[in-house]
Amino acid sequence: KEATDPNALLGWCLKLGEINIQVLAMLDQGHTDAFGHPTPTEVSRVPVEGKCLLVSGHDLADLEAVLQQAEGTGVNVYTHGEMLPAHSYPGLKKYPNLKGHYGGAWYKQKKDFHRFPGSILMTSNCIVEPLSTYRDKIFTTGAVGVGRVAHLPSKEFRPVVDAALAEPGFAAADLATFIDSPVTVGFGHETVLSVAGDVLDAVKTGKLSHVFLIGGCDGSEPSRKYYANLAKMLPQDTLTLTLGCAKFRLLGQDWGNLPGTGLPRLLDMGQCNDSYSAVVVAQALAKALDTDVNGLPLSIDISWFEQKAVAVLLSLLHLGVRNIRLGPRMPAFLTPEATAILVEKFNIQPADIGSPEKDMKLMMANK
Repeated sequence: KEATDPNALLGWCLKLGEINIQVLAMLDQGHTDAFGHPTPTEVSRVPVEGKCLLVSGHDLADLEAVLQQAEGTGVNVYTHGEMLPAHSYPGLKKYPNLKGHYGGAWYKQKKDFHRFPGSILMTSNCIVEPLSTYRDKIFTTGAVGVGRVAHLPSKEFRPVVDAALAEPGFAAADLATFIDSPVTVGFGHETVLSVAGDVLDAVKTGKLSHVFLIGGCDGSEPSRKYYANLAKMLPQDTLTLTLGCAKFRLLGQDWGNLPGTGLPRLLDMGQCNDSYSAVVVAQALAKALDTDVNGLPLSIDISWFEQKAVAVLLSLLHLGVRNIRLGPRMPAFLTPEATAILVEKFNIQPADIGSPEKDMKLMMANK
């Protein structure tokens, strides 16, 4: 009977959202216990001359294993995609062979990997069918795999290091083709809450009018330009939090500081898995202001693509968060009946892809 009762199914979905928060909290604790709390860190996107190895995906423990096994070999290690936040963890950035970040979001990997003059390790999902130009030098591990690509046992990454040694690496002439535009990462919940007093003061004195969370998955559809366009038109007295690979729509620009404060206007909270940080910060600020999350000057605009973004959405709905926008379109699996229930109970709504300015004005009014 429950299988045909939409409200009963919604209850189970919200229960899943509750469990997802618990899982994200465990992952957060696992990362911080192993590598320390993230701290604001400027990351170079210009490589250095020499042999090179690229680590993509999400698994920070795999990245550390690569760094350890590449020590003393002359192979420089770079992050790709959602590995970018790894540079903010003290336990990872201590490795001198972690040199910087290369490339953009996951969907650009065919172009990025084709140009990369070293070996590549994919540590989790987000792999795209490899081109023949790099199929022999890309490896997978853990849950990720693709046909005709070598799959390595857990933490046994010497073959990737050996493959990097066999490739040409970056030559001095290559470096001139890269634009020197470093990015800053590392604004997890520990860092943001350490300046919570400044944030609260900015809200109370009118220096901070609104906070926007623009995060989730990225993709190749032209309509996803909406997120960058929205961020560019936000008033100077607003802050933007970002996480997941949607961050690549916003990184690489100078967003400056919130006027009258030392707070950066763009705060990257980490991987899609780090959405827990956003939950912790929102709940702490709501408590300090004696309200709930819906009473905060906060709007959430999620760029969704796959199951992790949906799981995060269910967690937000479990917390009772209203007025969430989803884009670049509503999930196809939402039936009209399911959509009507979500609109009625949570006022969930599609992002107005054609008019980010209209969305901005509505969000500024907490609608």
